[in-house]
Amino acid sequence: MKKLKWTAGILLLLFAVIQLFRPVKNQGDDQTADISQVVSLPDSIHTLLQQACYDCHSNYTHYPWYAQIQPVGWWLANHVNEGKKELNFHEFGKYPSKRQLHKLKEMKEQIVKGEMPLSSYTLVHKEAIWTPAQQQAVINWIDSTAGKIR
Repeated sequence: MKKLKWTAGILLLLFAVIQLFRPVKNQGDDQTADISQVVSLPDSIHTLLQQACYDCHSNYTHYPWYAQIQPVGWWLANHVNEGKKELNFHEFGKYPSKRQLHKLKEMKEQIVKGEMPLSSYTLVHKEAIWTPAQQQAVINWIDSTAGKIR
């Protein structure tokens, strides 16, 4: 019993100490190269992208309260960094047109396969769940936009 209390105390202390090591937040505000600045983007589509994609695929993330708790904060920071490497809507205008086209095609593929938005994200962010009509509207916008980039 004494060993159990000692182990629990050490684990609690370790948990408290790791709270001091917080990841850098993704809170940039430069939107000059945002996708909405370089391609025709209807407000309805932009809103859908902001609700379902921008937290992981832009330079600004809205963090939930539990992001303050480590190691969850570390996991979220890693997830956001990986998402931004794959596609960053705030940097879209800096991509060469060939890459823009490729990213749009990948976006469409992810939506069609049901891989994006991630189910782990929509579990907590219900506003990120798209209806079939919303999915089709985004796909139609992608097709239309991709045709103009070529």
